[in-house]
Amino acid sequence: MSPIETQRLMLSQMSDLQQLAASERIAPAHQDGIQQDFTQVVRAINAQQNLAGQMMHAVDTGQSDDVVGAMIASQKAGLSFSMLMEMRNKVMNGIDDIMRMSL
Repeated sequence: MSPIETQRLMLSQMSDLQQLAASERIAPAHQDGIQQDFTQVVRAINAQQNLAGQMMHAVDTGQSDDVVGAMIASQKAGLSFSMLMEMRNKVMNGIDDIMRMSL
């Protein structure tokens, strides 16, 4: 695909999005959906933590020789948890900033 064709395609898509935005009213996301998504994320991170713990326990007790797999699962779980804590901190900072605003 040439650069000109790519540019035409992008302009066409942008035009379609502009028409869509002009013709329909965009509704805000429902808070219930956000709550469900957040709950699913927390459950997925909890499942990663549990899996990593089980894999490490299996290696520690000699039931498994997959040390590399256990370490990778542990690192994934740790990284996911760290990201969740960073998200929480950002939300809390945002709430603090809103509370400090004067009316």
